[in-house]
Amino acid sequence: MQKQNVRVLVGLSVLAVFATLGRAEEVSGLKRGTPQLKSAGSLAFGPEGVLLVGDAASATVFAIATGDKPAGAAGARVKLDDVQGQVAKLLGASAADVQINDLAVNPATGNVFLSVSKSNTPALVRISTDGTLAQMELTNVPFAKAALADAPPDQVVGEGRRQRNPRSESITDLAYVDGQILVSGLSSADAPSSVRSLAFPPSDTDKGTSLEIYHGAHGKLEDYAAIRAFVPFTIGGEAHLLAAYTCTPLVKFPVSSLVPGEKVRGTTVAELGNRNRPLDIIVYRKDGKEYLLMANSSRGVMKVSTENIGQQQPITAPVGGGGTAGQPYETVKQLEGVVQLDKLNDEYAVVLQQTEGGALNLRTVPLP
Repeated sequence: MQKQNVRVLVGLSVLAVFATLGRAEEVSGLKRGTPQLKSAGSLAFGPEGVLLVGDAASATVFAIATGDKPAGAAGARVKLDDVQGQVAKLLGASAADVQINDLAVNPATGNVFLSVSKSNTPALVRISTDGTLAQMELTNVPFAKAALADAPPDQVVGEGRRQRNPRSESITDLAYVDGQILVSGLSSADAPSSVRSLAFPPSDTDKGTSLEIYHGAHGKLEDYAAIRAFVPFTIGGEAHLLAAYTCTPLVKFPVSSLVPGEKVRGTTVAELGNRNRPLDIIVYRKDGKEYLLMANSSRGVMKVSTENIGQQQPITAPVGGGGTAGQPYETVKQLEGVVQLDKLNDEYAVVLQQTEGGALNLRTVPLP
């Protein structure tokens, strides 16, 4: 009798998972199949628990049903030590062969998803709120994809220390907003820094919009460096992107100006210090005000004020000596070592934090 009950419970669990996947397939217009990822980088969540995955190697955006069933997100808390080691064990690899590329939190469940490279082989890993790890199954799942129309060639260019493959930066960040997927990266255009807008679910794509910015730390206009991290943000009732670049200008772009095939110059509203690379950025509200929280490679986690950002005078002159200008910010000392972050809600974020010993720990933390 007990074995029969177990079989019934397992059967019900399997049916529940397939019912969830079926809803994603029906509601979101996804079709069953096997997404052939060549790489797994930037992550974000769309509706119905659909995970958006940036595959820079193939210059393709995937939308994949996770099967996550909405429940208990408000009270979700995760605490997991040595995430890289635990992922390596799950994938049957050594920690040295595993790289964690990005994380995204499903706001409906609080479950954390990681994009991972295992000796250059991509994988997606789910960490449940109880700390359980599982590799995402990518066989016969509802999904959709869109190859970028104007991706840079997959070849090494440049000489000496400047050699690089621009395809690796075809997708540097992505976000879902109002039925669209916004994607930053490099294109094949003469001005390669770009943003593309894709319909959800993704299918065909238009050419991207080329971007130009004034970079105060470099004292010049630039149109060749990709956005490293961005977040959608409303200013004066108008939808904008707030985009952070290496070395570290913060630039606003009205979404209405992002016309495929055209070139637009953004407004630099802050210079946050040179010799630094933005890693992740979120926006949240606290005490009636909105802030950006940005993780960086060498300048800690910044809490950037957005107060009066619509009236901020654009930076159009050099900002020398590694100095800062524009929107004010503070460095959040208690978040030292954060290399990835995502927002759970307006009270909590999930962070991947590197210890002095090099271990990567996953935590749910209060927003500062």
